[in-house]
Amino acid sequence: MAPLLDPAFVEREYNNRALVPEHPAFFARWERDSGFVRATLPCTLDLAYGPDPRHRVDWFPAAGPVRGTLVFIHGGYWRSLDKSMFSWLAASYVPEGLNVAMLNYRLCPAVRIDGIVDDVVAGMNWLLGDAASPLRDDKRIVVAGHSAGGHLVAALFAAARDRLAFDPARITGGVPFSGLFDFEPLRIHSFNSDFHLDEAAVARLNLYDKATTIKAPLVVAAGAAESSEFQRQSRLIAEKWAPQTRPAILMPAINHFSIVDAFAERSNLLHASTLALF
Repeated sequence: MAPLLDPAFVEREYNNRALVPEHPAFFARWERDSGFVRATLPCTLDLAYGPDPRHRVDWFPAAGPVRGTLVFIHGGYWRSLDKSMFSWLAASYVPEGLNVAMLNYRLCPAVRIDGIVDDVVAGMNWLLGDAASPLRDDKRIVVAGHSAGGHLVAALFAAARDRLAFDPARITGGVPFSGLFDFEPLRIHSFNSDFHLDEAAVARLNLYDKATTIKAPLVVAAGAAESSEFQRQSRLIAEKWAPQTRPAILMPAINHFSIVDAFAERSNLLHASTLALF
């Protein structure tokens, strides 16, 4: 589906850290604010959903009557970052009556992207079905994710029914923002030294041509200051999965990292659209 597979174009369009040179300042602030939130909000950290040290969930209980649960899946190109970097997001959603679960997963190149999809499915099966899970019987659950996390949200929605140990109707919405749903360009990117994508892997991981199992509405968004390819990726999945998806939201003056801030800002359309799914 990629309209242009010139290697130099792909290399530039898919390197978000190079496109946003100030990204270290975002990371430093997120780390600092996350430490503060973990120290000041009630939370239970590193709940295990599997045997690997990265098979862990951080849980922030809702303030007041429970409206639902937001599950957040972090980005990092399936190669980096950690749930602990995004604890700060809980401060925007816990006061809205939402539990917040931060889901970690294994990283490339130790595992392939298929294995990371398996982790997300396993994590959700644990959250929605295990006796040790704090979620228990909550029936209003929205799953959101940024960048690689956006792909993982959509991959969960497209997972085969027999892989889901819960009623898909318990998921009331999904919010994949700045996600990746067409893997052909990544096969010729330098990052593929970690991904090990071949033609068969691309066919498995592509989502725009797959049917969904979870039929809840999806809010798809990207920043209008992101690369043309990241904007195309969001438009593509919004078009292919319509009417389950709304038209993709392209947010003015927002880049690949500031969109995470937009997700947390109470006056922002992305934040409001997420809350509307509960």
